[in-house]
Amino acid sequence: MPRMAFHGSSLLSSYWNGAATYYRGLLRALHGRGWEITFFEPDAYDRQAHRDIEPPDWARVVVWQPTDEGLRHVLEASRDADVVVKASGVGVHDDALLAGTIAHAAPEALVVFWDVDAAATLGEMTGRPDHPVRRALRHLDAVMTYGGGPPVLTAYAEMGARACHPIYNAVDPATHFPVPPDRRFTTTLGLLANRLPDREARIDDFFLRAAALRPGDAFLLGGNGWHDRSLPPNVRAIGHVGTADHNAFNASARAVLNVARDSMAAMGWSPATRVFEAAGAGACLITDAWEGIEEFLAPGTEVLVARDGADVAELLATLTPGQAHAIGASAFARVRRDHTYDRRARQVDTVLRELLATRAGGVRQCA
Repeated sequence: MPRMAFHGSSLLSSYWNGAATYYRGLLRALHGRGWEITFFEPDAYDRQAHRDIEPPDWARVVVWQPTDEGLRHVLEASRDADVVVKASGVGVHDDALLAGTIAHAAPEALVVFWDVDAAATLGEMTGRPDHPVRRALRHLDAVMTYGGGPPVLTAYAEMGARACHPIYNAVDPATHFPVPPDRRFTTTLGLLANRLPDREARIDDFFLRAAALRPGDAFLLGGNGWHDRSLPPNVRAIGHVGTADHNAFNASARAVLNVARDSMAAMGWSPATRVFEAAGAGACLITDAWEGIEEFLAPGTEVLVARDGADVAELLATLTPGQAHAIGASAFARVRRDHTYDRRARQVDTVLRELLATRAGGVRQCA
C-alpha cells in the first residue's frame, strides 16, 4: 500500500477553508484505491474549534502547532511516505513547508506541489524568478492543480515544472446528494461564499446588485466575514454554514449562485467546489461566466450562465420552479456520470503510480 503525506490547510474544518470538501472527496477516493494517507494540518485560524467532521477512518490526521518546533516535527513525520504533497494555502509556514518537504522527503519518494489556487499562484510568480514556488519547481516531481485548464498547463511548463496535471473539483455522492428543503434556508437565490478581497467586488455585482434589482425576492448569503457589511434589505446573511448543512442549503433555494474569485474567473477552467456540491444536491445553479464552463456543465440545460448582476436578476425573473427543478436534475445526472471524486482519484492514482514505477531509485536534486 503506497503511503501519502499530505500537508494542507485542513481536512477536519471548512471554516475559512473552502478546499476542505475537495480534500475530503479526493483523499477518501484515493484511500479506496489503496493509498494510506496522513494529512497534516496546522492548528490555525480557529479551525479546530469549528470542525465539520472528526478524524475519518480513511485518513490519519495530525494537527500540529504552527511553531518552528511543530514544523520540524511534521517534516520528520512525513519522511517515510512514498509521496509527499505540499498544498498551496496552508496558511502558516507555507514557504518553509515547501522547502522542507523537498529537503526532508526520502530520496526515493515523490514530492508534489498541489496548487488549489493556480491562477493566483501563477500571477504571483510572473516576473519573479525568486518566488519560492518558482524556485522549487525544478526539484518537484509534479504539480497538481485545483483547475485551470490549458492556460495553467502552459504557464507551469514555461516556468519549469516537469509535469502539471489539473485535478478538478468533483462531487462525492456519499456526501453531496438531494435532501428535502429546509425552512432555515428557503430563498429565491442562495450564495455560499466567504468574504475575500479577491472576490468581494464580483459578489457585489453578481449577488448584491441582483438583490437590489429584485427587491421582491429573498436572497440568502452564507459564509464568514459579512457581519459588518451593509446589505440590501432583502439579503439575509447567516454566517458560516458547516458542510453538514450544505445539502439542505442547496436544496432549499430556487437557485444557487456561484461566483468565482478574480483570478479563477480570468484564467477559466476553474469550477469551484460549490459548483459540484450544488449539482450533487440537485440544485439549479447560476454561475458567473468563465471560459471552459461547457466542459463541465452544459449552459442552458445543466447550468445557467450570467455575465453580471443584471443577467442574474433577469434569469430569476423568468425562472419557474419547474424549470429550476429540470436544470438541477440534469446537472445532478451529469456530475454523477462525469464528475465524481472517484474519477478524479483514478487520474491521480494513475499519474502517481506511473511516476513511482519509473523513478527506479532515482535521487531527487535537493534544493
